[in-house]
Amino acid sequence: MDINQFKQLPIMGILRGIDEKAIEPLTESIIASGLKTVEITMNTNGAAGLIRKMAEVSKGRLTIGAGTVLTPDVLKEAIDAGATFIVSPTLIKDVVEYCAKNSIPVFPGALTPQEIYNAWNMGAAMVKVFPAKFFGPAYFKEVKAPFNNIELLACGGVNKDNIKEFFNNKASAVAFGASIFKQDLIKEGRFEEIAEAITALIKAYKAD
Repeated sequence: MDINQFKQLPIMGILRGIDEKAIEPLTESIIASGLKTVEITMNTNGAAGLIRKMAEVSKGRLTIGAGTVLTPDVLKEAIDAGATFIVSPTLIKDVVEYCAKNSIPVFPGALTPQEIYNAWNMGAAMVKVFPAKFFGPAYFKEVKAPFNNIELLACGGVNKDNIKEFFNNKASAVAFGASIFKQDLIKEGRFEEIAEAITALIKAYKAD
């Protein structure tokens, strides 16, 4: 992942609990929506194979990473599968240090100012503030006041109605998951609806 390229459209999709037959139509829908960056969580059955398959289908049109990376073994599995960035729900020292040392963008999760500071100092590309929905956009402005150099990614509760507010309060990026990648839509093959929801989110981000 080129972090500067990500910042041009700083929105990340999170895929969890999907199966292989959904990968091809889902990948094409994501690309059609205009989204550029997606993670597949490593606690999804067969996650490594899904990452490989999505990379194959997308042919370089998507930046694909691995989420819920909790141990060095899972990290290795994700990287071997072709993940180009790593996301965790919390700060895992071994994972972040390895990624920082090997120039792999890593987004560890944190919530309190102390956790955010620790994650950034360890080498995070951005710190994933999770779960953001319980604190809301205003929390980002408060944290950025003393930590103006720390890049924050809002994860949890981001939607088309509040996405702009997160950025206005100095979030550097946002992530979304099950609110758009709904299991019933995926199971019923309603991929066009997923694409429309992502397009609406991107449009809301770009609105003046």
